[in-house]
Amino acid sequence: MEKKAKKLVLETGQEFLGTGFGADCPSVCEIVFNTSVVGYQEIISDPSYAGQIIVMTYPLIGNYGITDEDYETRVPNIGGLVVRECCDTPSNFRYTKTLDEELSECNIPGISGIDTRMLTKIIRRTGRPMAAIVDASLPREDALKLIAQTPRPTDLAAKACCRKRWFARTPNQRFHVVAVDCGIKHNIIRILNRRGCNVTIVPFKMAAKDILAFNPDGILFSNGPAGAPQAPEAVALFKELKGKKPICGIGLGQEIIGLDYGAKLIPMGCGLHGDHPVRELATGRINIAVMNQSYCFESVEGTELTPTHVTVPEGYVVGFENVRDRIFGVQFHLESAPGPQDNVYLIDKFIKMMEDQQNA
Repeated sequence: MEKKAKKLVLETGQEFLGTGFGADCPSVCEIVFNTSVVGYQEIISDPSYAGQIIVMTYPLIGNYGITDEDYETRVPNIGGLVVRECCDTPSNFRYTKTLDEELSECNIPGISGIDTRMLTKIIRRTGRPMAAIVDASLPREDALKLIAQTPRPTDLAAKACCRKRWFARTPNQRFHVVAVDCGIKHNIIRILNRRGCNVTIVPFKMAAKDILAFNPDGILFSNGPAGAPQAPEAVALFKELKGKKPICGIGLGQEIIGLDYGAKLIPMGCGLHGDHPVRELATGRINIAVMNQSYCFESVEGTELTPTHVTVPEGYVVGFENVRDRIFGVQFHLESAPGPQDNVYLIDKFIKMMEDQQNA
């Protein structure tokens, strides 16, 4: 099928001509870049990217297709995808459809043939600008007007989370975890299942008394899009649950914990998206972590939190804990989908907290 000419227009005025793939529809969203080399399927299906156009810095995307088992959410909800080259002929025995077919089915536009190196440098300088994927024939002035008329969404976490509670069970159940869904990745659930945890996934607007009625051994606040300031109900929920059960927070979940303890959450420019080195303070060991953050804690001084992990070289606090309250949180993804498995051991820390509670 013949590809249509498309263009990407930034709110700063730059235009990038390219070739469309995926859905043939316009899209106006915030734009970010991701530096991961592999894992594009997990990235486009990560609810943390809901409502964002993603620029992949790796030059060839789509070469192993889309696989049914590797989704991180049931229906991807990114705003668009920008790549240097999109492969239409995957060479992977597991693939069930191409990237083009997947985006088309999910009504997500893509554009290829873009100088993604130049585009990434612009995003690094300007933060996370608004951008539009439109037909190449649309005048730039009309595209800029379309961008100016489109507000940045403020309810992305509410859109990314589940509407009702659901269950993920395992035959060898040792613990019961309630996962507060702010836009949870499914591999978190899979890893907990493999470690003997039945998981009940609930929306972050559920009342604390209803969550405690499940009598969980532990509670997990999940990752999600945007930042904790867009999910005040989740911050209020954590306040009610704090100290009652062991709690782990990931990504947005970590931000929720930090805000409740009084740490200052600061918006970042272009953010950190992709693989990034993180130092574990207790050992000095540096691991590679999968990051997707637009906010950061520069420090947790003056709070009851103890830092456990910092980014290298920036020194942002991306991990902390409160031993008394049996709480810890990390900004990066623990479940490594995609990415290295350097930090999966922190899931076992959560398991140990639940074991200690059972044995207390």
